[in-house]
Amino acid sequence: MAAPSPRYFIRTYGCQMNERDSEIMAGQLEELGYERAHGADDADFIVINTCAVRASAEAHAFGYIGQLKAMKDARPHLKIAVSGCSAQEPGTISYLKKHASHVDLVFGTHNLHQLPMLLERVDAEREMVVDVWKASGEVAENLPSRRAEGVAAFVNIIYGCDKFCTYCIVPFTRGREQSRRLPDIVAEVTSLAQEGFEDVTLLGQNVNSYGHDLEPALDLADLLRAVEEVPQVRWLRYLTSHPRDFSPRLIETIAASTKITHHVHLPVQSGSSAVLRKMNRKYTRDQYLNLIAQVKKAIPDAVLTTDIIVGFPGETAEDFEATLDLVRQVEYDAAFTFIYSPREGTPANRWEGRWPVPEMEKKERLNRLMELQYAISLAKNQAWIGRTDVVLVEGPSRKDPDVWACRSQTNKVVLVPREPGVELKNRFIPVRVTGARTFFLSAEQVGDPLPILAGTRRVPLPVL
Repeated sequence: MAAPSPRYFIRTYGCQMNERDSEIMAGQLEELGYERAHGADDADFIVINTCAVRASAEAHAFGYIGQLKAMKDARPHLKIAVSGCSAQEPGTISYLKKHASHVDLVFGTHNLHQLPMLLERVDAEREMVVDVWKASGEVAENLPSRRAEGVAAFVNIIYGCDKFCTYCIVPFTRGREQSRRLPDIVAEVTSLAQEGFEDVTLLGQNVNSYGHDLEPALDLADLLRAVEEVPQVRWLRYLTSHPRDFSPRLIETIAASTKITHHVHLPVQSGSSAVLRKMNRKYTRDQYLNLIAQVKKAIPDAVLTTDIIVGFPGETAEDFEATLDLVRQVEYDAAFTFIYSPREGTPANRWEGRWPVPEMEKKERLNRLMELQYAISLAKNQAWIGRTDVVLVEGPSRKDPDVWACRSQTNKVVLVPREPGVELKNRFIPVRVTGARTFFLSAEQVGDPLPILAGTRRVPLPVL
């Protein structure tokens, strides 16, 4: 009787780039003969794919790593690996050697493609294997992948970031910008579309920088125009944008397309030019507002979202009031709001002691900002009542199994009543919006599901 196949479990923290990395790790492991485990308890190999953008995400990951010691003590054959952005940070390796000696392997964001070889080293060396590259080499193409369940897929288009915002660790953990070749991206999207993936998101730390390092130079507008020509792609998204590089040509391309999302995510971070200068964002408040005006003029139905940091070192009460005023002017559909999180190795981390903002003040500012934004979000959602739209059914709602959780092309969460015996998961359906809350819309189905565009539909296993 053949021995059972080893099983793997991947726990992913952080952004969509990390989710995509986890899909690639899963694909490599399955090529080695591993099967996906239902959870950590029945796995032979556990990977913790970490995030270093904020202290809270890092703390959760390291807390989970600590919890695995008891599991390793009970099952000595279990292998544990730590990967992702935290592995690239100064001090992580020494911390793991001192506080998490049960970890077998540590590798970073630049040598993800070497996972099979690194596992061989773990078996051979019988001690913690550490292999973290300081910089990336050539972009590794055609890596195996275990895509997440459904009809939505992530596609990397550019790695790293050259912006060096003073609060951000990403340029140090992900490296300098490196674009993939346009034909390679189009080939990947075409293959995905033929397999049934109709909702494609192009990924990068700063997608607006795409192509500047290629020869000849290209830009994101060029890539979007090429990818939207793939016939089986229904929706085309992109994450994440930097306002400094959001060009008029890109705005024109989005406005002219029926596939590219009209969800425009432009992280402002602060409404104060003085704070933006300290953040090294490379734009002023007025330049940002002018960009928003251009977007609204060209794309009247644009759904605008943003990221905002409160309590940045040296942020005054006047600076914060400027942020509130900007939020009132722009009227975002939603905002991701955060208290400033110090990151070791960044310039802002050194300023925390020099220009501190009291913790109570940070929390009070965050609460005021959220109160304002929630009121705006509710009003923006209420304006959708009575409209018709097409949504992608992602599955039953976690809170109410009698309701479908859906998402619009503009990334609105939409809840639709389920009809008994009718399976709509992973289908696109027309709906009419009937109600609105701060974080979601309610709607009713008003027609049959849209035809499937691809000739075949593959339903892959989810990556956990």
